[in-house]
Amino acid sequence: MQEGIMSLMQMAKISAAVKRHSNAGLFYLTILTDPTTGGVTASFAMEGDIILAEPQSLVGFAGRRVIENTVRENLPEDFQKAEFLLEHGFVDAIVKRRDLPDTIASLVRLHGGCPR
Repeated sequence: MQEGIMSLMQMAKISAAVKRHSNAGLFYLTILTDPTTGGVTASFAMEGDIILAEPQSLVGFAGRRVIENTVRENLPEDFQKAEFLLEHGFVDAIVKRRDLPDTIASLVRLHGGCPR
């Protein structure tokens, strides 16, 4: 997504909708695909009750150089990959795309939203 003014405004609206959804006690599942970057990562993508990611997905807010220049440190090579995020508790599971339909159905069923 190109993050111009319209998309920035939409992110605020989506975040507000996610908050209302959460306040209603409803299940919110997010799936991080390659790439998931920018404001999406900083807002609603990381707010899920359960966060799934596809293998080797690039997930991050800003690019490597921007972050390294900001924190003045060298970062691990894979710090914006799904596997790194899983190891550090930011993602609940890594699921191959072909397995997503069954995984999603199971999670929705576990949360009371889908009969067998």
